[in-house]
Order: sequence, then C-alpha cells, then structure tokens
Amino acid sequence: MKRTVADDMAAMLAAAGVARVYGASGCGTGQLPGRHALRCIETPQGRIAAFAAVGEAQLTGRPAVCCGDGAGSHLQMAEALYEATRGRVPVVAIAPQVATDAVGSGDFRESRPEVWLRDCSGYCEMALSAGSVGRGVAAALRHARAHGTPGVVVLPADVACAEAEPRAQHPPMPGWVQPAVLEPAMDAVARLAELLNHSRKVVFLCGGGCAGAHDELVELARRLGAPIAYTLGGKEVMEKENPCAVGMVGLLGWGDAPAVVQMADLLVIWGADVPCGCRLPVHGNVVQVDADAAVPGRRVNLCHAVHGDVRRTAALLLPLLRGNGSEEFLAQSLMRHGKAVAQMEAAVREVNECAPIRPEYVTRLISCLAEPDAVFAVDVGPPLIWAVRYVQALGHRRFIGSFHYGAADCALAMALGAKAANPSRQVIALCRAGSLQQLPDECRMLVKYGLSVKVFVYNDSEPESECLQGVSEVLPPVDYAALAEGAGMKAVRLSCTADAPVAVRAWLAERGPALLDARLDAHALAAPPDSAMLRMLQHFNAQPGAAMRAVPPEMRRLLFGNRCFYTP
Repeated sequence: MKRTVADDMAAMLAAAGVARVYGASGCGTGQLPGRHALRCIETPQGRIAAFAAVGEAQLTGRPAVCCGDGAGSHLQMAEALYEATRGRVPVVAIAPQVATDAVGSGDFRESRPEVWLRDCSGYCEMALSAGSVGRGVAAALRHARAHGTPGVVVLPADVACAEAEPRAQHPPMPGWVQPAVLEPAMDAVARLAELLNHSRKVVFLCGGGCAGAHDELVELARRLGAPIAYTLGGKEVMEKENPCAVGMVGLLGWGDAPAVVQMADLLVIWGADVPCGCRLPVHGNVVQVDADAAVPGRRVNLCHAVHGDVRRTAALLLPLLRGNGSEEFLAQSLMRHGKAVAQMEAAVREVNECAPIRPEYVTRLISCLAEPDAVFAVDVGPPLIWAVRYVQALGHRRFIGSFHYGAADCALAMALGAKAANPSRQVIALCRAGSLQQLPDECRMLVKYGLSVKVFVYNDSEPESECLQGVSEVLPPVDYAALAEGAGMKAVRLSCTADAPVAVRAWLAERGPALLDARLDAHALAAPPDSAMLRMLQHFNAQPGAAMRAVPPEMRRLLFGNRCFYTP
C-alpha cells in the first residue's frame, strides 16, 4: 500500500503529541484520522468538531486538531476558531478543499477557506503540493504552541490523497517546551511599589493570568489591606482560601467587587483584560501587570504598566512594601460582601419544596455533590450566570466555554473534547434548553465513544401556543430526557424540588453518559433583584395599609424566588 501525504501528516501530528482528531463526518482529508495511533472522534458537524478541539485545548493547554468536511463546515468552524483566537487557545484546523484543478471553476463544493478563516486564526495557508503539506502543518503547530492562536491548513483533496514524496524532508516536530518566565524590569516594579506604598485604598483585580500566583497575591493583599476582585478567568485561581476575596466583576459580577472597584484610589489589574461591563474609577489611577505586552492599556488609561510574569512580579514586590494600607477599607468591603452573599444565598437556604425548582438551588446542589476537580463546560447565558455564582471553584475545578467570543450552544461539544482528553476526570455540561437542537446526535457520540459526560439541562421552557389552520393548539415543552433515551443515553427527570438531592446523586453516580432534565421555575430571574428594588418594595410594604400578600404568587417568585420574604 502506497504511503500518502495524509499518512505523512498523521505521522507529524502524532510525533507532535497529538492523540486524537475531531473530524466532521465525511471529512475529505485522505482518511487522516485513525492512522499512526491518532484516535478519530467523528462528529456530525464541523462546528462540533471545532468546539470539541477548543474544549480539549482549553483544558490541557496543548494543541488539539479538528477537521472539517467541506465548504459548509468552514463557516461552522469559524465560530470556534474566533473563540480560540481571542482566548489564546492552541488549535490546529484542517480545512478540506476541492481538487486543485477545480479551484476557480465554480465547483459546487468550492469555497475559499484560506480567506474566510484567515481573520479568526494566526496562521492560514493552502498546501498546493505534496511537498508543501509538511511545512504547512509544522508551521500551524509551531504557531499554535508559540502564540496560543489557531493554525489552519487548507488541504485540497488531490493533494491529501497523493503519493508522498520518497525523501520528503519535513521540519522536525519538537517536544513540548515549557514556557519561560518573563522577568519584569526592576525599575517598573519599584515604581509600582512606590504607588502601592502611597495609596490607602488599593484594590486588586485578578484574571486568568494569575495562575500559580495565588499565594503571592493573597500575601500582597493582606499586607496592603486590599480587597481582591476577580474576573471569570480568575475565579478558578483566586476564589479558594482567599480571605480578601470580594466577588467577581463584569456583566456577571456579584458580591462587593463591582462597588469596591469604584472606591479604589489605586486599582491594580493582575493578568487580566478588562471584562465587558466592568466600570473602572474615573480618576485613572490604574496599574496593569501582564506577561503580554499588548494587553496593558488596551481598554483603560493607565498611570503605570508592568510587563512581566504575575507571580514573579508579586514576589519581587513583597520585600518593597511598607504595608500601610487601610485595614478598615478591607474590613468594610468584606462586610458588604458578606451581606451581598447572604442575600444571594437566600434562594439556596430557604427552599420551598412545594414550589417550582429554583436554578440557584439545583446549581449549588450540583456544586456540592460534584468531585473536587470536576470540569464544568458552561453555555453562555443563564447557565453561566448560575455557574459563576453558585458553583464553587475549590481551587482545582475548571470552567470552560466560549467566554471570549460568546458563541452560544457549545457547552456539550466542549465537554466532549474535555472528556476525551481526560477520561478519568468528571466532566459536567451545564446547558440551556434552547442550545440542544443537536442533542440526539451529540448523545449518540457520547455513547459511541464511551465518554461519560454528565449533561444538565436548565429546562425553563413553558407550553407554547401555536395557531395551525385557524385552530389554537398548546404545544408541550420539549422532553429532553426522552431525546437522550432515544439516543441510547441514560436520562433522569427532575420536576419536584424535594426530589432534587436524590436525582442529582443518581445522575452523577451513573457510570456512563447521563442527562438530567430539570423542569425549573420559568419565572426565575437570571440575576437577583437589585438592592435598590428591594429597598423600594420594603419601603412601600412599611407604609400604613400596605399588604404585600396582595402581590400575586407569580410576581413573588419573579422578584424573590422561594425566599420567605412576605409576612402572612
């Protein structure tokens, strides 16, 4: 049997440490998957293949490979590649193309992936001959490793199936290289220490770039009396064993973090970009520390910037501090944070077992019963809001999803990639009901490849009315449990609050893939009511003759969930 270009490509990927390839059904890559110990995970769409690769790369930090199946899949893959580009995730995508002699002929399968995918990747080139394939794959892998952005190789069908050159010399594939620690300039560190020593109200804002620097940053904050706010990326790092933590900022913010950031006379941003919806102090006394020189000052005016590794910068700062921060400032922030958390936790503590299931309660239940190092793949939207507030990070848990591009309906695909890369680790997909149009296909994939992913559906849908030929008909909500069972996967239904603990335990204890279809309170708000609204309603309730019991039960659930707020 002749050795083809696809054989050489598979050998290069295997030598680079790639263990699996996520390929859309019918991918025209010359039967690349399945060769040279590359495991093929076949997906029904190119979008699922690309997001599975992104999920694996987010979790492992190593390059993951996906393959499309033609013109239609290129657009499907673009959404995942945008997420990988903005999130700095190493992904290599193989984009099939028609045969080289058909390029420019108007063939019905012809497309221009080298044009479409160039904007959402760091490297994108077409291999026009058998000799150029090896160089293209090597360049895509090197670019993904060095810059953390996707590399795309466009592969015509005739090139993939061509006989390999007998003495093809491809650039060697080096092993995994440990990233170097970027040493900050000492004069920049000294200037930062001077700013910290002359500020009374210091606030830290920590992001995903603080990985490995938890202890140093907490010690800095304790010496300065500085509250620590964090972004979604910083939740995994800074939430556990942090006596200075005051919650999260941005559109998903909670706790005292959004307020205390405004009160700071010096805000230090560690390893984070400014998240969407985060309001910063208007005085401009902001310092940013980041290992990427392009990040500081990109979204906010700075008074100082430090280019260097976060952990190394914090370690160099410790001996330069005098520790004259305001302990009262930190104490007041922690007191406000405790009140905000107590208000947020009311829907978890005060549960009415006869009322509809609250998403806050069942999310916290999953957090308590999941393994300490579980991986949570989360859909953008209400599932992400519930997860960041009620799933505890515990220092070892991971959160993956489209958090930089905001692509919808990708949690289950990313969970598939995370589980394939880590079979022994618990992976939980938190999905919104509207995101499961491809549920049967994805469930069949989980069953086919033995991927024990636990899928939770926030099923807050209600019966819909539809008029067919002049006759009004009520359509029942989608039964996601039945769809999963039809695909061969174990499914658990949850419709009563009192049954939630038993149902969640049974669901997590399943040995194979399992789905939990929870019928939630359709009136539950994705964000708790603002404290100003609470104060206003409490004011009117205190007026003579006011009777909050006159408020309909539906409005009570809408505003306050299952909390025992009203007097009888």
